[in-house]
Amino acid sequence: MLNSTKITDLPVVRGRYSENAPLGVKGWFRCGGAAEILFKPEDQDDLQHFLQNCPSQTPVHIFGALSNTIIRDGGLKGVTIRLGRQFADIKVEGDLITAGALALDANVANIAAEHALGGLEFLSGIPGTIGGALKMNAGCYGVETKDVLVEATLLSRNGRLITVTPQELEMTYRHTNIDQDIVLSATFKGIPESSEFVKARIAEIKTRREESQPIREKTGGSTFANPSVDDLTAAGLPEETKVWKLIDSVGGRGLMVGGAQMNEKHCNFMINTGNATSADLENLGEEIRARVLEKHGITLRWEIRRMGESL
Repeated sequence: MLNSTKITDLPVVRGRYSENAPLGVKGWFRCGGAAEILFKPEDQDDLQHFLQNCPSQTPVHIFGALSNTIIRDGGLKGVTIRLGRQFADIKVEGDLITAGALALDANVANIAAEHALGGLEFLSGIPGTIGGALKMNAGCYGVETKDVLVEATLLSRNGRLITVTPQELEMTYRHTNIDQDIVLSATFKGIPESSEFVKARIAEIKTRREESQPIREKTGGSTFANPSVDDLTAAGLPEETKVWKLIDSVGGRGLMVGGAQMNEKHCNFMINTGNATSADLENLGEEIRARVLEKHGITLRWEIRRMGESL
């Protein structure tokens, strides 16, 4: 990768900069390019200092577990921020749970259960971190992040600290208005319940996932969001039609492009069968979108982020 951003152009920090740092291989798909500059901040103050002093024209990206992201094969220009374990704290006060952006969704659900708080079990079924779950309003089994969120703390691109409510985030199905802002933490409201009952529901979700999803494959979760009721109605399809049915209807189950495949078990999951490039994955997804558009007149919306430069 040819560097256009130099470490010498960036503010002095207490954390660490690395040039041409492998990035895609650290994601759940295990493919993709490198970060031109990778920045690992020492703490929140270090991150805020960086944002306040980073040139405004420098592209800035942030990732957590890279669970639902395709890093294109040409990598990411500018600065990519990877938060460390100091951003993964989980605190419980009464029925409120505050989790750092890097806290794993499943860990939040489990700690809530330990404190006899229900309502957050759905997080155990979502791969990745709280920062990603908040940004995309992740959800499963009938519950979304917005349903339990009290407030979130963000850092703006220029380093301003912001506290926002679900209403201010304009949270809708798999969408918020978070763009350049960086999630620091989120506070959720649990429901006091028997710890045993909450743990039992988490176990049930785990079983359902293992039975229906390729959780042991190189994958990134659901590829496409379910269509809106308006789109389904316009296409003459039942309102309850799920996206996997549309994929199945166009021969998507098991379809391969290079080393990328729409999973046989759950055809809304893409997997890297071993030697897929990020281009393989994205091209497979676009082939599915084209087939569904042609047959049903519905444009599928990517749920997986695609970032970076193509080769």
